[in-house]
Amino acid sequence: MPQATPPRWTTEQFDADIARAIDLFREERLQEPLEQYLGTFDSYQSTVENLIEGSVDLTKLQAEAVQFVIENDLLMAVRYLASPAISEDDLKVLADVASLTPSQLKKRPEDARRVVDTALMALDRNRFPWVTENREPNEAERYAAIIATTALMATQRVQTDRRRSAKNVQEEAVAAYLEGIGMTRAEPKKVTTVSDLLPRGYFCREAEFGTRKADLIVSLWDGRGMPIECKVSNSSTNSVKRINNDAAVKARTWITEFGRLGTIPVAVISGVFKAHNLIAAQDDGLTIVWAHNLDALGDFIEGTRT
Repeated sequence: MPQATPPRWTTEQFDADIARAIDLFREERLQEPLEQYLGTFDSYQSTVENLIEGSVDLTKLQAEAVQFVIENDLLMAVRYLASPAISEDDLKVLADVASLTPSQLKKRPEDARRVVDTALMALDRNRFPWVTENREPNEAERYAAIIATTALMATQRVQTDRRRSAKNVQEEAVAAYLEGIGMTRAEPKKVTTVSDLLPRGYFCREAEFGTRKADLIVSLWDGRGMPIECKVSNSSTNSVKRINNDAAVKARTWITEFGRLGTIPVAVISGVFKAHNLIAAQDDGLTIVWAHNLDALGDFIEGTRT
């Protein structure tokens, strides 16, 4: 008996689903509560004020570096003194420090000073003109610097939380859907070969499938393994990274490791995508399912019953 074939889509079908996904994306973003940003802003404003006032308008930042980097929020504020802000990974390299954890920076004051020195070398002179001009700021300058820095920090945090939340929500929605069609959730299990798969009709969250990690791994009813990646994109440019440079690359790896008869790599997607990018990923062996049409996934899974 031939194996069930996963769904494939034409450009016209992708275009229709893209339009639907963009409508859903707009609804979600426009209805997103402002309170999340405002709450984050209020929290970070206090942090930035403590940094500016505690360091006497940054004049004592170098001399008292340790006290300004041994709290995570204060360290974040120090990173955002620079323009553009310095990421934690970049800061470790630029400052030549092995760790940015508060405990390690407290033990190694020389590391704390290098962290501060690095941030000050890239100091945003538009936000903090008084530092390079070697003078005291006036009240308007100080207030503007605090508000601008807080806004940068709050915006980045909300964007990061939004991406993480969207992906987690999508993963859990897929898991709930699988349970709804009669599959059983199990503890994560690493799959090195087909013999390592969970029993047929079972699935797990976030585990290694071959040499790459999958968001979910499904054991289909016909014995094949189905690794699933959940991808949320907020722009067509971002979608290339999510689909073509990540999920499709994983699909090619999994097909090489398990064979086309042993695995069906799937991406569940939502947000903004371009049809030609999705076609290219599909041609690489990636089965694409929209989060707003999980029944396409369910129909295929049902078709694998033997």
